[in-house]
Amino acid sequence: MKMTFRYYGKTDPVKIEYIRQIPNMSGVVSAIYDVEVGEVWPMEKILELKEHVNSNGLELEVIESVPVHEDIKLRRGDYARYIENYKQNIRNLSKAGVKCICYNFMPVFDWTRSQLDKMAEDGSTSLVYYKDQVDKLDPTKLALPGWDSSYAPEEMKELIDAYKELGEEGLWSNLEHFLKEIIPVAAECDVNMAIHPDDPPWSIFGIPRIITCEANLDRFLKLVDDPHNGLTLCSGSLGCADFNDIPKLVRKYGAMKRIHFAHIRNVKILEDGSFEETAHYSGCGSLDVYEILKAYHEVGFEGYVRPDHGRMIWGETGKPGYGLFDRALGAVYMNGIIETLEKSSK
Repeated sequence: MKMTFRYYGKTDPVKIEYIRQIPNMSGVVSAIYDVEVGEVWPMEKILELKEHVNSNGLELEVIESVPVHEDIKLRRGDYARYIENYKQNIRNLSKAGVKCICYNFMPVFDWTRSQLDKMAEDGSTSLVYYKDQVDKLDPTKLALPGWDSSYAPEEMKELIDAYKELGEEGLWSNLEHFLKEIIPVAAECDVNMAIHPDDPPWSIFGIPRIITCEANLDRFLKLVDDPHNGLTLCSGSLGCADFNDIPKLVRKYGAMKRIHFAHIRNVKILEDGSFEETAHYSGCGSLDVYEILKAYHEVGFEGYVRPDHGRMIWGETGKPGYGLFDRALGAVYMNGIIETLEKSSK
């Protein structure tokens, strides 16, 4: 397993020099953030990012993410041009040595939470999803990190209505069309495409979501049965629903060599199905991180892994879920488990 760390570029409050100091850190996971969604990433920007990362002693082999334009998901408007641009991005990233691209097919909203700074008893703060709060939110007036904030409220309403009309089967059809266009290019470039699950893995605001559970992951992988068409298996996104058994999913899809990227984090599932993000340590949440990593070890996983969302601790401020301290603790905790598994198996 290659340990990596999410990095938002030179404007990230978490300095790359600090990431380098985390033991066993092989590289960072990043992207080009100042190019409009759907457009081609200039080669010079990609190479500049690569040089910045490499000059700090780290690798840039994973991109998270190349966003999929809403026109592609809805297969309307300028979707054909955006797909061609997406193919070019795969080619450009391949030329720069990128081996894995993480992306998602979530309509309108990326990861959704009801609060970004819920304080725990120990004084740390974290992201939470309380269903009763989400039910009261107006989706046309929301803004969360990672969301496209360029839509006016009336544009957002039109977009949401379009997805409601499209429905799950329409979204599946459009995803299949997209995959059949891009996976041959990824195969040609030997780049692994790794779809991220929906977060949370159920419909929100009446909008369809489809990358949610084992049956749907099976369906997804069969749309284009190619080893370059794989998964970013996020323990927190799938694991916040008790119908998903993460170690089982790791063993199943890991044995198939269809997991290309692993996000590891812990969540505490509440009685009503709401959840709170916690420290990575198994005892802090509902997921057994040891069992998850044991499953990766058993299937001989050689892909990329990173600590996912962390709490804000020790007075740190910054991008919600993406501070340095708690994610670094998560990486070291994972390193300890991985080392123990490797040494005890010899």
